Amino acid sequence: MTPLEASYEHCVRVARSRARNFYYSFLALPKQKRLAMCALYAFMRECDDLSDEAGATLDALARWRSDLDASLSGRPAAHAVWPALIDTVQRYRIPPRYLHEMIDGVSSDLVPHRVETFDDLYRYCYLVASVAGIATIHVFGFDDPSALPLAEKCGIAFQLTNIIRDVKEDALNGRVYLPAEDLARFGVAPESLSGALTPGLRRLLEYEAARARRYYDESRPLLGLIHADSRPALWALIEIYSRLLHHIERRGYDVMQGRIRLSTIEKSAIALRAVAGRA
Repeated sequence: MTPLEASYEHCVRVARSRARNFYYSFLALPKQKRLAMCALYAFMRECDDLSDEAGATLDALARWRSDLDASLSGRPAAHAVWPALIDTVQRYRIPPRYLHEMIDGVSSDLVPHRVETFDDLYRYCYLVASVAGIATIHVFGFDDPSALPLAEKCGIAFQLTNIIRDVKEDALNGRVYLPAEDLARFGVAPESLSGALTPGLRRLLEYEAARARRYYDESRPLLGLIHADSRPALWALIEIYSRLLHHIERRGYDVMQGRIRLSTIEKSAIALRAVAGRA
């Protein structure tokens, strides 16, 4: 096995074991694109782990950024992800700045900050989700540049869904992503986000869910702009995340009683529908 093959094999293992929602959509891709998505995911997963692990520091992310620069310059660092990632970046012409912005996004979680406005939240969602979406559509393939802002909006929708789902877990970890202006509008105190669902919090989450729905709706033309062999995968990814938001809505926005998720059977059914071309 060559070093490149071993690197891709490592990335596939990471995606299969850690990707949850994402990996089901990868199954609808042609083999080379599926491998590329595993490489991108493994890179993003390592970024997240470096920011979430106990004792995480900005120094660790700075070293990861330095390793990225060295690998892009033809001097791959020791980590198993680099050969596959660099092959993917070169093969699909992914601008490296998106990889750097992914690191910027996870780095922001290590710096105390307060999300005051939706503009602040949008910027955070762009860095931790939209740039991944933009990198992804380079793998999927597109010819019309209008696909880029649509991928950005799709990422915003996904991350807003995550933030709504994880509001209690994030609060328990000292992180509040809901804008302060929205908390004030609905009379929700930040310290209450780690407790039970209140009428004010329900209205706030309903408001944020409606905002997410608008971004899902605005990004839907993206499906028609990416290359045909990747459309089932994108459909599956959007379907999984939009159904997650639907489950949250159906539970009356009570995300405080435990994490809301799609079952493995439900995600498998979506993946099978995509692979069979019935999306």
